[in-house]
Amino acid sequence: MNNSDTAWLLVATALVLLMTPALAFFYGGLVRKKNALNTMMMSVCALGFAGLGWALLGYSLAFGKGNAWIGDLSMSFLRGVGLEVHGTIPHLLFFAFQGTFAIITAALISGAIVERMRFGPYLAFLTLWAVFVYAPVAHWVWGGGWLARLGALDFAGGTVVHINAAAAALVVALMLAPRKDYARRAILPHNVPFTLLGAGLLWFGWFGFNGGSALAANGIAALAFVNTMLAPITTLVVWTLLDLSRTGRVTAVGAATAIVVGLVAVTPAAGFVSPISAILLGAVAAAPSYFALLWRARTRVDDSLDVVAAHGVGGTVGALLTGVLAQKSWNGVGDGLLFGNPRQLAIQAVGVLATIAFSAAGTFAIVKVLGLAARVRATARDEGLGLDVTQHGEEAYSRGEGAILVLREAAPSRGLPIAAAALVETGAGAP
Repeated sequence: MNNSDTAWLLVATALVLLMTPALAFFYGGLVRKKNALNTMMMSVCALGFAGLGWALLGYSLAFGKGNAWIGDLSMSFLRGVGLEVHGTIPHLLFFAFQGTFAIITAALISGAIVERMRFGPYLAFLTLWAVFVYAPVAHWVWGGGWLARLGALDFAGGTVVHINAAAAALVVALMLAPRKDYARRAILPHNVPFTLLGAGLLWFGWFGFNGGSALAANGIAALAFVNTMLAPITTLVVWTLLDLSRTGRVTAVGAATAIVVGLVAVTPAAGFVSPISAILLGAVAAAPSYFALLWRARTRVDDSLDVVAAHGVGGTVGALLTGVLAQKSWNGVGDGLLFGNPRQLAIQAVGVLATIAFSAAGTFAIVKVLGLAARVRATARDEGLGLDVTQHGEEAYSRGEGAILVLREAAPSRGLPIAAAALVETGAGAP
């Protein structure tokens, strides 16, 4: 066991865990204020439900010996996961670090379904998805599965995290159908500073996401750390220039999105490419996601917060460019197309396509099963009132000092419509 490696992974695990509340701010600022809490809770509750699913079953399915497709149940309920050495760190710490990845991957999907999915079915969905979709893909790449044996390169989750989540997000968005106001009225962000704060905290946590994936305090961790700084810097510059050339203005939402796209794109490549290649990767990744976002806005696909454009397109570009820009002189693993190994690009493409197909099929099956047990889509009335009130009984912003908005359960007995809500002064008794 190496104390320096252990100390770095402890910090990295905390940094990645912070990314999920950061995602709550990023997503929460982009929705209407009547859905702000619901959107943020979709990320916050992933900490609990996806995290517990990972501890009980997901970790074993991802990192148990199993076969080429899925791990076994030998480590379910954390059996045999203790302080023994795993590489150069405690096994228990490796479990925790990987668990933070499972949590945020499940939470990413919520960006495509905000403002229209009932919260109970959502919690069931993210738990099942983390165990039965995320864990097998993690096994393929990081648990010794078939993609690892094929030689696929995914340093910190281009396929396992971002493409996996984006494919699921698109399927759920299509199955739920658009919001009732979609394409009929402007649906504007209610708090752009929240989104900027979320983007900044995501970038901060991403240093642990990518740097920690070296699983050691060494040169590869330093390479991943620096590349995590350089790629989003370049994406932000290119995105800004695209905005200026197209509209003459630079939006804050666009800047926040650019940072995330750069981070997503460099994730699979962070420990495999040189710093100059990371700059090139960040520059190239900007345009596909930028124009994918513009194209999506002209369709009936209500991917509310553009998970596919940012994570799907950005992750795909990053995964494929890893197969082009990987450089053995930097990573000690292997070269890409640009350095004499065209086969690596083909392997990367196989990983991308396989992840999309499996995630889409698994997500479709989970949503169909949940639909048999309960109503998944919120009612039109609930959408109109906002999911903060109807799903949580509270609001992000109170209507008056010392007051909260509550949904009156007893409305019919008082001769009021079921949808009525009462403004109750704190300590004032019955209104």
